[in-house]
Amino acid sequence: MIIHPQPNLSPDAQAALIDQLRQLRFKVTPVRTQHADYLVALGPKDVDLRRIAALPGVRDVHRVSDDYKLVSRKWRVRPTVLDLGDGIHLGEGSLSIVAGPCSIENVDQMEAVMQHLVQNGVRMMRGGVFKPRSSPYSFRGLGLEGLRDFYRLARQHGLRIVTEVMQVSQVEEMYDFVDVFQVGARNTQNFNLLDALGGVDKPVLLKRGVSGTIEELLHSAEYIFSGGNEDIILCERGIRTFETASRNTLDLNAVPILKEKTHLPVFVDPSHGIGLREHVAPLALAGIMAGADGILYETAPVPERAASDGQQTLNFHESARLVEAMRRTYALRQELVEQELV
Repeated sequence: MIIHPQPNLSPDAQAALIDQLRQLRFKVTPVRTQHADYLVALGPKDVDLRRIAALPGVRDVHRVSDDYKLVSRKWRVRPTVLDLGDGIHLGEGSLSIVAGPCSIENVDQMEAVMQHLVQNGVRMMRGGVFKPRSSPYSFRGLGLEGLRDFYRLARQHGLRIVTEVMQVSQVEEMYDFVDVFQVGARNTQNFNLLDALGGVDKPVLLKRGVSGTIEELLHSAEYIFSGGNEDIILCERGIRTFETASRNTLDLNAVPILKEKTHLPVFVDPSHGIGLREHVAPLALAGIMAGADGILYETAPVPERAASDGQQTLNFHESARLVEAMRRTYALRQELVEQELV
């Protein structure tokens, strides 16, 4: 179960509450996030919740049967909406669009992409400066210096940035130059990294593992939340299957399932999901119709010359058309929701 202590509960009073719960044979884990305090209590299932609610210092209590507790929608019915400032909100009620190159390569590339995004009303840019590559001889990013340039130019254009963190040692050095930390598919179960990101007060976009299940994705999010950071975005980016016609298999089933299971925002990455430029747009639109709160895709000035993932990257003309199509599709879906047709 999840217990909300009374606001401004003194340390002594909370310790007394925890002691009473332990006497009832509960294992209690206190969780303090940037927004609230919680007690996660694991123990007997036959305890009357009214008995727990009557304990001194308890504000409210929720029984959660899922193994993942804090990210479950069984206790927080209202969907979480993240506020990045300047009117940028991520979550249910609006469509978030995040676009940019797979890898940040140079200032000219960043300037071109940023101008394209601003012209099309896109307010968030993706781009990697630390790149996990299958081959050690491939371009692996510009590192921290590139991130500083990325952040500086993005601020000049009024953009927020999403970029990948790969190891615990990078979290602190990247912190001042990141708006949203991204955890890539290869690190979804890097629990040391997830623990470290639980200790920061910045949103984390958590991608599904290459062969990960939905449950595993939710458990990874629980690591971050229980560590103290409840500003989390989940991202379906395709999984590895027996199919070889595309880079991955984009599991759009995951979108409505995740929306049912968790209160966290759910994004879709169609670029990695299929890995074929000509099919990115229809999958992005399908993701929106499936209920995604945001779309994360790749665009670059000349995809054929990109240092990485050019085969799944849209040029600016294709990107502009997609942005318009996504907004129309989102408006259509909202109409269907209002009519209770989806």
